[in-house]
Amino acid sequence: MNTIASSDSAHFRSAECLSSQITEEVQSRTVGPDVLRSLAILLVMLVHLPVEATPSLLLGVRTYAWLGVDIFFVLSGFLIGTQLFKEVSRTGGVDLRSFYLRRAFRIFPAFFVVLGLYAIYPVLRDAPTMQSVWSFATFTVNFDFDPRVGRAFSQAWSLCVEEHFYLVLPLLVLLLHRRIGLGSTLLIAGLMMIAGMTLRYAIWESKVGVLVDAGKLRDAFAVYLRDVYYPTYSRLDGLTFGVILAAARFFRPELCKRYAPPHVALPVGAALVVAALLLFSIRGPLAGSNLFLVFQAQLGAVAGFPLISIGIALILGAMLDLEQILRRWPIPGAVMVATLSYSLYLTHKSVFHLDKLIFGEESLRGGSGFLIYLATSFAVATVLWFCVERTFLLLRNRVLARSERG
Repeated sequence: MNTIASSDSAHFRSAECLSSQITEEVQSRTVGPDVLRSLAILLVMLVHLPVEATPSLLLGVRTYAWLGVDIFFVLSGFLIGTQLFKEVSRTGGVDLRSFYLRRAFRIFPAFFVVLGLYAIYPVLRDAPTMQSVWSFATFTVNFDFDPRVGRAFSQAWSLCVEEHFYLVLPLLVLLLHRRIGLGSTLLIAGLMMIAGMTLRYAIWESKVGVLVDAGKLRDAFAVYLRDVYYPTYSRLDGLTFGVILAAARFFRPELCKRYAPPHVALPVGAALVVAALLLFSIRGPLAGSNLFLVFQAQLGAVAGFPLISIGIALILGAMLDLEQILRRWPIPGAVMVATLSYSLYLTHKSVFHLDKLIFGEESLRGGSGFLIYLATSFAVATVLWFCVERTFLLLRNRVLARSERG
């Protein structure tokens, strides 16, 4: 959800200036991350569609569309890691005030507008029950987020993970900036990966497995979401390997060129993602039994997430190296979707809920219903972007420019 828009001026004085501003911004964007960001938000929008409303051609994709969140995590890790490594190398430190101010202007305005609408107008909620507004406002809702208690605005869990990452990483870089490099980054990341895998295994064994053995599969899945899938401490793989990619490309670019050129990184990354998805989906002789579910959970939840993250990081690195080629054959609409991705992320579940109220559930099935969902989602996201996101990004630029002059 880390879409970055830039502006050279605090406001637009004319239509010509607006056109020039947009042109400069599009030209300055990197194609690879935009393509992956667009893919990520489209997958997230798809995974939150009910099966009945999903076109038959997309049912197979929907099964694995939760992968979009992991793409977002890797992108965020890479973008924020690169930003911090550049600053610490250039200045010898990290301007925490500027960093947190940028993140606050980027994340808070649109989020709190949507959260306020959810709180004030229950009709907008995509589920009958909702966790406390306070837990959303403090970005702690992903801890003890039990879908059996409240499910409305559930996509905010991943934003909480990213907010915790934004809070901690600059402090970590500032603390270690005299020794920061690829080696120290790999060591810390390796320890975090091992800790995450161990923790997820322990949770499955102590909590989910018990419910599975008792035949309480619905409760087991809810506990899996609450204790394994949502909490920050068990979902740091994507962010971690995004930071590793940033460190590798910044501190040891020659090693990336030598050992991970695009013709190697791209197929290896894709193979790792496919292998990880197989861990979540293979049906063997124990399919349908409690033993198989525990076995599948251990393989997928323990080893699947790091494999996916490594694969996505390799794919992202390859796309960055192929930037000039990608610019020659741009994917139509990728920049627009990437620009609107945060607003789409915040509003798409509520939009589909309103679509059901306005058009009826029967009208939202099949291809035509899917087009209605896409059209209304992009319409609402565009309004939120123009009225809130863009306004506060321009205000951010004015505040930071004034601060630099001061």
